[in-house]
Parts: sequence; structure tokens; C-alpha cells
Amino acid sequence: MPHPATPRTEGQPRLRLPRWFQAPDEPIPVRPLRVDQGTTARRLTLRVIGGAPKYTVPAAALLIGHQVGEVLVPVIMGFAIDQAVATGDPVRLALCLALLAADFAMLSFSYRFGSRVGMLGVEAIQHRLRTLVADRLLDPAGVKGRTGLPGVSLSIASSDVNVLARAAILSYYPVGELAAIILCTTVLMTISWQLGLIVLLGVPILLLLMDRAGGPLRRRSERQSALAAAASGKAADLIAGYRVISGLGAQDTAAGRYRRSSREALGGSLHAAGAQGLYTGSMSLATGLFVAGLALVAGLRAWNGDLTVGQLITVVGLAQIILGPLGSFATNFGAILATALASADRVLSILQLPPGAAPHGDARPEPGEGKLGVTGLTTASLTALDLDIAPGECVGLRAHPGAAAELAAVLSGAAEPDAGTVTWQDRPLADYDLEALRAAVLVVPHYAALFDGTIRDNVALDDTTDADVEAAIAAADGAEILETAPEGLDTQVGDDGLRLSGGQRQRIALARALAQRPPLLVLQDPTTAVDSVTESRIAERLREARRGGSTLLITDAPALLAVCDRVVDLRGTHE
Repeated sequence: MPHPATPRTEGQPRLRLPRWFQAPDEPIPVRPLRVDQGTTARRLTLRVIGGAPKYTVPAAALLIGHQVGEVLVPVIMGFAIDQAVATGDPVRLALCLALLAADFAMLSFSYRFGSRVGMLGVEAIQHRLRTLVADRLLDPAGVKGRTGLPGVSLSIASSDVNVLARAAILSYYPVGELAAIILCTTVLMTISWQLGLIVLLGVPILLLLMDRAGGPLRRRSERQSALAAAASGKAADLIAGYRVISGLGAQDTAAGRYRRSSREALGGSLHAAGAQGLYTGSMSLATGLFVAGLALVAGLRAWNGDLTVGQLITVVGLAQIILGPLGSFATNFGAILATALASADRVLSILQLPPGAAPHGDARPEPGEGKLGVTGLTTASLTALDLDIAPGECVGLRAHPGAAAELAAVLSGAAEPDAGTVTWQDRPLADYDLEALRAAVLVVPHYAALFDGTIRDNVALDDTTDADVEAAIAAADGAEILETAPEGLDTQVGDDGLRLSGGQRQRIALARALAQRPPLLVLQDPTTAVDSVTESRIAERLREARRGGSTLLITDAPALLAVCDRVVDLRGTHE
């Protein structure tokens, strides 16, 4: 049987589905994949297997037709030998040949369309899973706990989701294979009850062996998935932070760490592949011995005259055919299920992350300025922080990187402090609707990602004019970016701004924040990728651009701290 995920090659006809399957502009029909804290890897895998019945049920029906057609081939041939060839009846021979041709046409059609329709279901489930993972990672409320390196999350959202979605194959291929085994057993029972009994007793034993032998393979798969994801994470983050690594002169150290991680991933992959090969080989050997024994019993009964020539051919043909379904059971319920369970466990490691922020109310901040009040704020890196920012005030804050990141997360509403309160306009942040709060208190983290599009797309709001965009870019000292950009504001920046330098990306992100003109703007290290001269110009223009608004600058940059009304030093010095 061809690999179920074999891609279409050049020259191969495209699949044309009946209209009752899916209109092109309709959403993909997939059952909701419910995930809560009590969901186990096995439960999630079972939900994936039954996740797209609109595709998998017709696929299972077609593949049952394919397997039935395969089983009927030796049955028709045996009947033709006994009833047409042995008797010399040309009419019966012609009828048998016509019946055989119709059977081949039916089984060929059923397999081609059954496999492809089933793979549409797999793709639909894969899309749904990837959307769930992406939604969880991009939840505006954030997530509590360690999600791992971005590359690890990317590996889970791509390779692990792909492996888990392939578990949907078990909802249609094994159904057809089981139909073939049942039909083979039924035919053998009509020919010889002893042969049918051998199949009835042997198949459950083989399935039990397959289930027991799949445990070590799953454990190997879990370790291999974890190692591969760690290597992917290191590679992705190495590339993303290469400029910083180069500036520190740490290229050799970073490359050495990646090489060690890559070697561990390679070793894990080789061990997992070896375990899978050993499993599949041993199961194939077991099924082969079983079928050989079945054929031997049939041969002995034919030797004793208990079977006709046609019946012997039928039995031998069925013995060869049943080897395929039994071997596929070994592959499907072993390799596919074991690796899917391992990937499901990793997917759940993201889907079951608790929200990072406390539940928020539905209140909306009053338009205009307000006062930020921080009283006794305590996190993993902060202890009883007290801080007030009056309307229109610009405050600088020096803090260690961990404390700065935690404070920014709390002020954005994406994290809940261990103790203390944070208020805006004399109300706790938790009282406000999260989106409305972020329109009033805008927190720009140290790394503010850009999206694929133009400079205008990344800076402008719905009601922002080109003049406003250019003014915001100028305030971020980004006028030279527009001067050198080939298409001005319409210049494409690439995915995450990869067509821009690090300093240009940082200034575009700052311009985007300034263009929104929030009552309170919190900037965390906004100038780390620019030179000191540019930083000084940004400091001067930033104070002017924020006139009338409140600003909190979490930074160690002397030029930025110099333009603040006051500076709070959490490293031991207060100004």
C-alpha cells in the first residue's frame, strides 16, 4: 500500500471532489477539539482521530470498498478455475473475467479517492490544531509558565502538530484493513472452519503484541521529539539574536551549544528510528509467520483432498492479501499511534498553560490622562515596589532585566503580581477590559515585533494619516529610513522586519507606539540597537512627542534618563 501522505507529483491528475464534500469558500468542517487541564495525551489523540468525520467517514467507506475488492480477487479467480476453467465453459469464463475487471475498477477507484479524501481530513485537523496552538501562544492575556524558546514553540506548532494530526489516519485506513480481515475470515470459514479458526485466534494475539510492543517506541519518540524541538529552538534563537551574539563576540560559544544540541537530537532521532524499524520489522515477521502457517495448513488440506484446486488458490491468495492489512495494523497502531501520543503530550504542554493575567473586568478607562499608582508590587524579581506617575510626567526607571520584564508584563495586564496593587485612574487594572486598558496604558516590550507589510502598515492606525505616520517616524529619528527606503512608506519590511537593520526595526516599533498617543506609554529599553548619537536625538524628540502624556522609561540609557523629570533606581541608587 502506498504511503498515505504521498504528495501529488507532476503529471498526476488533481483530485476533483464531489460538490457535496466542501464548497471552496466554506470553512473547513472540523469538530471542536476541546482541551482543558484534565485532557490527557491519549484523550487528545482520540479526539483528533474522530475530529473530521465529514472527510474520514466517506474515506473509511471507500477504503472498505477497496479492501473488499482486494479480497474478492482470489475469490473470483478460485471460482473461475472451479466453475469455468475446469468445466471448459466459455460463457462462465467470460462472466468471471468481466466480474474481475469490474472488481479491479471498483477497488482502484475506492483507494484513489478514499486515500485523498482522508488526507483532506488530516489537513483540516492539522489546520485546527495549529490554530489552537498559535492562539494560545498569542493570547492577549499572555501565558503563565515557561513556554520554552520560540524555536521550541515553533517546532511544536509545526512538526508535533503534523505528527499528531496524522493520527486521524487511524479513523479510515484501519477500518478498511479490519474489513479485509473480517471478510477473509468469513470466506475462509466457508471453505474450512479450521482455517477460519486460525485467523480468529491469531489476529487478536497479534494485535495484543502490537499494543504491548508500542510502549518502548513511544518513549523513544517522546525523547526524540523533545531533543529535536530543543535543537530547533536553539537554531531559531541563534539566528534571531545573531547581531547581539556577534557584538558580544560569543559566536563560537553559541555555535558550540547548538552543535551539542544538534548531536543530541541526531542521536535521539537515530535511536527512535532504530526502535521504529525494529518494531515494524518484528511485527512484519510475526504476521509473515502467521500467514505462512495459514498457507501451510491449507496446502496440507488440499493434499488430503479436502480442498479443490480453486479453493486452494483462493486460500493462498487470501493468505497473501491478509498479510497487507495485518502489516498495516502493525504500522498504524504501532508507529503512528505511539508517535502521535508523544506529540500530543508536547502539544498539551502549550495548550494547557494557564493564562498569565488575572481575570479582567469590563470597565473602560475614562478618556484622557490619569495617574498610575503602584503599591507594594511584588514579583519574582521585585519586592514591595512603590511608584506613582502623575499626568504628563516622564519617569525613568533603572532595573535589572528580569525585574524590568516582570514590571512591563504586570503593567500590560499580561501577568499577575504575587502581591501588591496597580491602579490607573484610581482603579485596579483588573477592573478594566483588557483591550480598553491597553489603549490607555500602552506597554512596549524590549523586543517589539514587526509584521510582514509596509512601513505604513506597521506604524499607522485606522485613522492615522501619512503626515501622522511621518511625524511619528521623525520623532523616533527614523527620517533617514524613509529617505533610503526605495518606495517610502510603501516599502516592504519583510517578516518581522527582516529587511531592516536592528536599529531601524527598533525605531519603527517606537514610531508605532508614538503614533498611538496613549495617555501612558511604557517603553522598555527602546534604544538598545542604535548608536549613542541617534539615542540622544531620540531622547530629545521623545520628550517633545510625549508632551501632555505620561511616560515611563525602563532603561539604563543615560541620554533617555537625562530627559526624565525624575529617575527611580531599583539597583540601589535613587535620584
